[in-house]
Amino acid sequence: MKLKFGNLEEEIITRKNFSLEKARKCLLNETICVLGYGVQGPGQALNLRDNGFNVIVGQRKNSKSWKKAIKDGWIENKTLFNLEEGVENGTIIMILLSDAGQIAVWPKIKKYFSAGKGLYFSHGFGLTFKKKTNIYPPKEIDIFLVAPKGSGTSLRRLFKEGKGINSSYAIYQNYTGKAKERALSIGIGIGSAYLFETTFKKEVYSDLTGERGTLMGAIQGIFAAQYQVLRENGHSPSEAFNETVEELTQSLMPLIAEKGMDWMYENCSTTAQRGALDWWKKFRDINLPIFRNLYKEVSSGKEAEKTIISNSKKNYRKNLKKELKEIKESELWQTGEIVRKLRP
Repeated sequence: MKLKFGNLEEEIITRKNFSLEKARKCLLNETICVLGYGVQGPGQALNLRDNGFNVIVGQRKNSKSWKKAIKDGWIENKTLFNLEEGVENGTIIMILLSDAGQIAVWPKIKKYFSAGKGLYFSHGFGLTFKKKTNIYPPKEIDIFLVAPKGSGTSLRRLFKEGKGINSSYAIYQNYTGKAKERALSIGIGIGSAYLFETTFKKEVYSDLTGERGTLMGAIQGIFAAQYQVLRENGHSPSEAFNETVEELTQSLMPLIAEKGMDWMYENCSTTAQRGALDWWKKFRDINLPIFRNLYKEVSSGKEAEKTIISNSKKNYRKNLKKELKEIKESELWQTGEIVRKLRP
């Protein structure tokens, strides 16, 4: 169906106009191989399996993720294979490895992409920045993506609750003439509530900007700044945390998600209304230059290059633990750990 957002009309694919039954029929003779069982892999693979699709998993043998796959009911040499065997046995290959993992594995698996196969991504990184990743797929296959707008954990949890998550989809190469049909079928199969169209390039630009911005980077920075100012002015850790994080995540964000920001403003105290209305544009104006610079760094490929170099280092995991330890052991999140335990 077509909907108008602002001045732009977009086609939105829902379960009503592309049913699960239709998706199953479209992929009836396909073997879907989910490559990687880390972040997105489990949620997408399990949702597809539960929805009645023919799914196998390809994963590095005897790894931590291999053991997790076995625990989730995948059977070695029947529905669970090493990476190369998985690609060879599948007709649609869902590459859900990390971006660094895709770079490392691609030389080993590219020879198994025979004519007519489908290559699926949930991120446009590998092909948008192919000069840096060296991922150059053959011309005789379909290439498409479906990118859930949330974590694999959220995708699985909402699926089990009978709900869904919105996803974007894009077609990069349509060799068989059925690339869109394949993409939408998997999109519905993994539990998307609705799908909106994008391109590989736009998906990765928006995704990298969001991760570094309001989804993770900016929000952690804002949390840390407000908490620090409250503590510097004599507020207790619990008060600073509750006013900075707890009220936002537990009370306001669910209401904003359900009703919108204008409803949130309208249904709070007049003091809160006035302050929020007076200050939101100040925050917008001071952050616009940061976000413009961020988008420029993303679209130029500089952020991709930093990511590839950093994530390819042998000591990446060790350094990551140090960086996460800094956040975890900060007073802000130590307080948060205690507050979470107090929730009824």
